[in-house]
Amino acid sequence: MATIRPLGDKVLIKRLEAEEKTAGGIVLPDTAKEKPKQGKVIAVGDGKQLESGEKAPFQVKKGDTILFGSFAGTEVTVDGEEYLLMSEDDILAIID
Repeated sequence: MATIRPLGDKVLIKRLEAEEKTAGGIVLPDTAKEKPKQGKVIAVGDGKQLESGEKAPFQVKKGDTILFGSFAGTEVTVDGEEYLLMSEDDILAIID
């Protein structure tokens, strides 16, 4: 099994599953499902390099559930699993 280790300020995200039904109870086929904009943080890099030479600490950590923009990140597939690799700046919020 391959391991993905993000670099710099990059974060590895596992997208959460799309809704199977609408609020009204209509079952959606796979082609009609909108890709969810929520995910779980799987791994984080070592931080963004600051001008001072120090690394900026991350605001997210492994295991956090987050919100991100529609076009955020790059989709990658490893060992048949789909992930998103994005900059921490692309993360909009943490869901508590």
